[in-house]
Amino acid sequence: MIVDRDGNITIITQEKASITTLVNAIEQAYDTYKNDHLIVNLTSLDKINLEDIIEFLRLSNNHRSDNKSFVIVTDKVDLDQMPDEIVVVPTIQEAYDIIEMEEIERDLGF
Repeated sequence: MIVDRDGNITIITQEKASITTLVNAIEQAYDTYKNDHLIVNLTSLDKINLEDIIEFLRLSNNHRSDNKSFVIVTDKVDLDQMPDEIVVVPTIQEAYDIIEMEEIERDLGF
């Protein structure tokens, strides 16, 4: 797990371990990230399925309930199959765009 910071955005990149291991690692260190928007970069993983994405659902819901963005980046899934409760995009740039749009929505009271 590689952790980078860009202002109020934390980017967590997973290279080798399983999705379950990654989710557990993020949850254990959550106090470190709870005040930042989170981008979870899974682009280096070879295979990802719907069940892998759903592993992040509880973490995403908790983070979003605190008015922070949570975005998963992968181009290895069918985006049409992803649940509406979790944001999945194919590129890092789109993750930044989502965070920017969500910040504007929060500022406007949506």
